Amino acid sequence: MATTTKSAGGTGHGYISDKDRYLARLKRIEGQARGIHRMVDEDTYCIDILTQISALTSALENVALALLDDHLKHCVVNAAQAGGPEADEKIKEASDAIARLVKS
Repeated sequence: MATTTKSAGGTGHGYISDKDRYLARLKRIEGQARGIHRMVDEDTYCIDILTQISALTSALENVALALLDDHLKHCVVNAAQAGGPEADEKIKEASDAIARLVKS
């Protein structure tokens, strides 16, 4: 489920300055996922596949945490400085995102 909520002031998203770095990390993650697919296709030993899945999960978690950090430092801070209902909305979004990450 994608949302298109703009950050406070419509200045873009917090990750925008590191967009190329995020895209490079996601491309590596995509390659890891293809590698796992290939391992299953080639009947690789179960534990070896699980090890790669663990590495992929960790890589995704690291991207998620970095995005969350950028969101807090940019979007939430900007909204909090502006005040009003948008500040409450951004804080709730961040709290909900943290809850989803903790559950996963």
